Amino acid sequence: MEFAERLTVPLRWWVQGTMLVATLWLALIVAIPSAVAWTVTGLAAALVAGMFLKYGAARVSVADGVLHAGRAHIAAEHVGAVTALDAEAMRLQAGRDADARAFLLLRPYLKRGVRVDLTDPTDPTPYWLISSRRPERLAAALRQSAPAG
Repeated sequence: MEFAERLTVPLRWWVQGTMLVATLWLALIVAIPSAVAWTVTGLAAALVAGMFLKYGAARVSVADGVLHAGRAHIAAEHVGAVTALDAEAMRLQAGRDADARAFLLLRPYLKRGVRVDLTDPTDPTPYWLISSRRPERLAAALRQSAPAG
């Protein structure tokens, strides 16, 4: 079983970003020449869109026995226990019960996720905590890709 997911920003962020840019335009159009106002607003819109696209470009995948989370990756042979987390468990794992050495790929708009314990004795990272829209499917894919034994 393979798994792939992109952690795109939600639609409400795009709506809020659009309203922010519209508010900027409204404030500028009455205060400065319209050509300058439109130029500044266009640059602001491009900046907001670029930031949302970059932040939402993180991918989580399990393929060919490798877990990819953002730019990081680890072979399934080093994956130990895998736990799908609901919103409350994820909040605790990312907060009160967190280990500062853990690898985190978290998105504030995704409340659920997966904890992946690592078994590599040379890796100082005890676990990965990964946000996901489908944590049960991610956990199942990881369990299936782990070598038997």
